[in-house]
Amino acid sequence: MKVLILGGGASGMAAALTAALDPENQVTVLERQARVGRKLLATGNGRCNLTNLHMEHDHFHGGDPAFVIPALTRFPVADTLDFFRRLGLLTVAEPSGRVYPFSDQANSVVDVLRLGLDRMGVTLVAGAEVLALTKKARGYSAKTAEGSYYGDKVIVACGGQAGGKLGGTDWGYRLLESLGHPITVRKPALVQLRTDSGPIRGLKGIRADAGLTLKEEGRTVAQGGGEVQFTDFGVSGPAVFELSRYAKAGQTLLLDLVRPWDDQALRAHLEARREAFPALPLEDFLTGSLHN
Repeated sequence: MKVLILGGGASGMAAALTAALDPENQVTVLERQARVGRKLLATGNGRCNLTNLHMEHDHFHGGDPAFVIPALTRFPVADTLDFFRRLGLLTVAEPSGRVYPFSDQANSVVDVLRLGLDRMGVTLVAGAEVLALTKKARGYSAKTAEGSYYGDKVIVACGGQAGGKLGGTDWGYRLLESLGHPITVRKPALVQLRTDSGPIRGLKGIRADAGLTLKEEGRTVAQGGGEVQFTDFGVSGPAVFELSRYAKAGQTLLLDLVRPWDDQALRAHLEARREAFPALPLEDFLTGSLHN
């Protein structure tokens, strides 16, 4: 059987390696960009967060979180780790449950996937953008600028719109729509947040540990905490990503930059500071406590 896979990202390469386990299959991967796994190289700040030890479905979000149950049941975390172990990748888990390559480098993940494709005899065609996908009497035809490719079966693994600078587009959705598939409403998640940039423009690039509270008309919508990075247009970082799924225009984001201290301890520190340095200008009052 000829298996045609559109997209050479994480899911496309994993699908190709799985399909190639059947020696009767001829597997071809069409990748739009010049090389496979470009987005994968950027994940986890270049470290590549492979999976999480806590993958129960109640950790998922969206209109129907239970949608993931069949996939997690058929391919649980243990199978994911074994999949990469068989490719030769060593992994390590952090206390949070996040799993990374032992090398701490995303390119290690891309390299073992790419070597696995080569070892399994998968045909990889880079720089092949699929312009149209057509259902035939038997199988499918994928048209590219260089010619057409045929598959008895086709797997659309084009990825989503996230990471536009890394090549993310909506083309996979459009190919599926051309075959009659309905597409649900898409919303951004795990993203940076834009804020009024005026007051924080001078903080660009600074990282801080902070508690986060997202409010809407005085009501707390969500809370979190962790690393926050200031940007020239707002805030980013893992803690912001976690909160971003609840965010929408018009809300207020509160940052607690001294979250290890309760109100009483903080007040005592400030009063002691004032007593020790009664003439200290306000601009120097928190020197030694927070980033300049």
